[in-house]
Amino acid sequence: MAFPHRLDAPELPDFSMLKRLARDQLIYLLEQLPGKKDLFIEADLMSPLDRIANVSILKQHEVDKLYKVENKPAISSNEHFMHVRWCLRRRESMEVRGTEYVSCDEWAFSLLPLDVDLLSMELPEFFRDYFLEGDQRWINTVAQALHLLSTLYGPFPNCYGLGRCAKMSYDLWRKLEEEEDSETKGRRPEIGHIFLLDRDVDFVTALCSQVVYEGLVDDTFRIKCGSVDFGPEVTSSDKSLKVLLNAEDKVFNEIRNEHFSNVFGFLSQKARNLQAQYDRRRGMDIKQMKNFVSQELKGLKQEHRLLSLHIGACESIMKKKTKQDFQELIKTEHALLEGFNIRESTSYIEEHIDRQVSPIESLRLMCLLSITENGLIPKDYRSLKTQYLQSYGPEHLLTFSNLRRAGLLTEQAPGDALTAVENKVSKLVTDKAAGKITDAFSSLAKRSNFRAISKKLNLIPRVDGEYDLKVPRDMAYVFSGAYVPLSCRIIEQVLDRRSWQGLDEVVRLLNCSEFAFTDMAKEDKASSESLRLILVVFLGGCTFSEIAALRFLGREKGYRFIFLTTAVTNSARLMEAMSEVKS
Repeated sequence: MAFPHRLDAPELPDFSMLKRLARDQLIYLLEQLPGKKDLFIEADLMSPLDRIANVSILKQHEVDKLYKVENKPAISSNEHFMHVRWCLRRRESMEVRGTEYVSCDEWAFSLLPLDVDLLSMELPEFFRDYFLEGDQRWINTVAQALHLLSTLYGPFPNCYGLGRCAKMSYDLWRKLEEEEDSETKGRRPEIGHIFLLDRDVDFVTALCSQVVYEGLVDDTFRIKCGSVDFGPEVTSSDKSLKVLLNAEDKVFNEIRNEHFSNVFGFLSQKARNLQAQYDRRRGMDIKQMKNFVSQELKGLKQEHRLLSLHIGACESIMKKKTKQDFQELIKTEHALLEGFNIRESTSYIEEHIDRQVSPIESLRLMCLLSITENGLIPKDYRSLKTQYLQSYGPEHLLTFSNLRRAGLLTEQAPGDALTAVENKVSKLVTDKAAGKITDAFSSLAKRSNFRAISKKLNLIPRVDGEYDLKVPRDMAYVFSGAYVPLSCRIIEQVLDRRSWQGLDEVVRLLNCSEFAFTDMAKEDKASSESLRLILVVFLGGCTFSEIAALRFLGREKGYRFIFLTTAVTNSARLMEAMSEVKS
């Protein structure tokens, strides 16, 4: 079902309920321990906890001290302490001294609203656990999260998915729904479509440098749990500042999805408008001035503060990118995406390794070359690997093994003799009954077929003249007009067709199993507005570039996208997850 051009976007559900549920559950656990208590929090839960229950809420419920859990004995002088950990998260060994009574409870919330349209499970380890180790322990957590959403916001009439992890999560979720069918029976659906997508369906998009503002901020400063630490180079002071980046920041909300080339112009215009509003004070009488101070001044000062921060962030990004010769890097990436000048691109990567620019960046470029070329020819693979190990150290050897197993950096099989074997193995991998298979065959099965898929789905736009980044024509603007994110194109195509019909060849080339399910009884109950709301679930992480692309698609077609991800990711996080050398 295609929608008219630029329909008014449907209203988003209120996800603040998820935060309240998590907060209430934590308060309930705290109240089970009367009197003063200490809280021991695993390091990677500090940020999510801060988003849900700040220090004052904890103090109200008699939390005396907060400790970050580390691999050393923890000493508590209080009678009670509570160790906060994620559901299913492995607990490190921890000694507690001087404590008469130990209580261990689980705070099992799984969804954190980072913004009005973005929910995160804050599970960065999901990617390595599932896509490298084959560990399926998080599938249940995903199924539980989906079950919670359908309980709170009604059933989803239309479900689509791509990938083995997506299928397992879907099957387990359906099982939970059937067991507790009465909870959603008769409810009107608030969200018309749900789309589950495995990260390994599209590694290319996650490996590209980001050029939309929010993506660049993430690549440069690392957005963690919806906030970023801006250092003195951004704040123009001797202090760092933690800034929440979401729709409530009016300046950020207007530039987050913009191509970086447009951002400076926008901020300059904003600064001029702000100055004009300040200048209005000059001709005011006392009564007008009083109104101005009481009604407008606070808002203007806040806007001025945010504007200064984002201008500072832009300047800092520009300095770093100029130093890195970002234009040359982007040119190489575009050549790899388009399949041109491969020898020149390979030489650029060799030079990158030789100059020891960054071990993570060099790996990323090698992976991008491998996936876009359907594996490296043996001579190039050996040469690049040898140069890398000589430049960055032999301790990276295991990382190459991990990348090969995950299908990120592979060697082409000599000749076509293995095609029949590859086809058999490919069927094995996508068979839902298939368990783990040997690494050697696993890497064969993960042929990327990127060129063929790109051609089928028209991922490289053909543009006469220059691509207009100020008035984008399609989702390719998130990569400067060079490439439409594969994940987003698949979602667009399936939604246009309301099925996988006509996409059989693409699914075959992706070596994935797909599924679609429509419940006509639920669809009949859904309003036309809810049928334009789409929940996209990224298993293994999604990037801000994909979020920006789908927000653009939503504006063009009258959809509204909601994002649920195991964690927000980018190329560096992807490489770090595969690396055996911890920085």
